[in-house]
Amino acid sequence: MLTLGIIGGMGPEASQVMYGEIIGLTDAARDQDHIDIVLYSHASMPDRTAAIREGRGEELGRLLAADARKLRDFGADIIAIPCNTSHSFIWAVEKSVDIPVVNMVEETAEYILRTRPEAGRVGILATDGTLAAGLYHDALRRRGIEPFVPDEKRQKIVMSLIYDQIKAGQKGSREDFAAVDYYLKKNGCDAAVLACTELSVFRANHELDSYYVDAMRVLAERCVTLCGGRLKGDVK
Repeated sequence: MLTLGIIGGMGPEASQVMYGEIIGLTDAARDQDHIDIVLYSHASMPDRTAAIREGRGEELGRLLAADARKLRDFGADIIAIPCNTSHSFIWAVEKSVDIPVVNMVEETAEYILRTRPEAGRVGILATDGTLAAGLYHDALRRRGIEPFVPDEKRQKIVMSLIYDQIKAGQKGSREDFAAVDYYLKKNGCDAAVLACTELSVFRANHELDSYYVDAMRVLAERCVTLCGGRLKGDVK
């Protein structure tokens, strides 16, 4: 099987959840049935949303590219980045190494197209940086799906969940999330993407129904299969 290299630390708890997802999703009867993983938790990486706002994309690109090369040199065959906003700079990573880089945004949009054919409008819960970059807007529109984002009031709630709560080590307020959930459904969203890995942490802390597509879980599934592992439920 191939070795997975993860550029993590954005945030650290999200990387922990990603690792747990990979283990939990893998059909394994022994240690050797799991894929090999090299996880670099680069917690000192500058904030990605701030970098977009301040026009520091090239700096972030250089840092991510350097991380990818470190993982490649350590033996990684495939690179994954469990941070949605960082995908604004994924071009720099792809240019820096001669191994595949899994695009979480594209994989998630394709997953929605494949598994939610009835979804005409999909909500995007993400950082201001991810929304400003239009990552999911573009990926969904290319597949004939209408993207929908919260209004300013609800987006402030989303950002508070991400930065003031999850990144600060809290579990995340179910009441805050419920206000956003109500808004998405009231405005005709057929599904919604958890397009920030801190919201993936929220899902790990609280039970969410299948209305929500967790981009990090999609990434984890794809990484297992690309590296040669078997997902639970796969036909043998």
